[in-house]
Amino acid sequence: MFNFSAFTHHSRRAAAVAVAFGTFAFAGSASAAPQAPLFPFFLLPPPATQVAPPPSVEAAPVPEERSTFELPARLRRQIVSYPSREAPGTVIIDTPNTYLYLVLGGGQAMRYGIGVGRDGFTWSGVQSVTKKAEWPDWTPPPEMIARQPYLPRHMAGGPGNPLGARAMYLGGTVYRIHGTNAPETIGTHVSSGCIRLTNEDVSDLYSRVNVGTRVIVLPMTERRADLGSAVR
Repeated sequence: MFNFSAFTHHSRRAAAVAVAFGTFAFAGSASAAPQAPLFPFFLLPPPATQVAPPPSVEAAPVPEERSTFELPARLRRQIVSYPSREAPGTVIIDTPNTYLYLVLGGGQAMRYGIGVGRDGFTWSGVQSVTKKAEWPDWTPPPEMIARQPYLPRHMAGGPGNPLGARAMYLGGTVYRIHGTNAPETIGTHVSSGCIRLTNEDVSDLYSRVNVGTRVIVLPMTERRADLGSAVR
């Protein structure tokens, strides 16, 4: 009699062996060859292309700053012999020689190089300092506007202002002793009547004089001998 259960049992064992053998064979072939992607339509991004760095660009050369103007020796601030009957603290403007003297007493004065009025704009007389200002604003007077209509009607104080770092106003006139942003004009006759010093010198003078200081402006015709022998 045919044993159906035994046959079924052997068939199942054979099938299990076949499956195991097939699985082993598939695994071996898979390890031997690279596997294709399961989902070929999901593509990986291509490897990044290495880009060479841009060539270095040299910085544009920085232009050299304008060299600082150096005053001639005779126009530099210095203590000199200066016999005078004026009281210490008096300011004397030597218009012809472009000097400002601050009388110290004992036959000495502090001398500064200055710029003065150009031809036709010099003046003389005795005034006093009625106002002092640091980095003053500039409002050209009407008569100056009439001569030079291109001038601004008002300019705030600052390094670009023609009055410079300090100003000392003289009486009720339009004239001032003030600084300048054009130091090369010191020693020349160039202004409209104001007395100008370098910003460094006008700051020094400003610290030495007070409101009420007497200011004597000598005329062009009164050319005094240069007494500028420095004492230190």
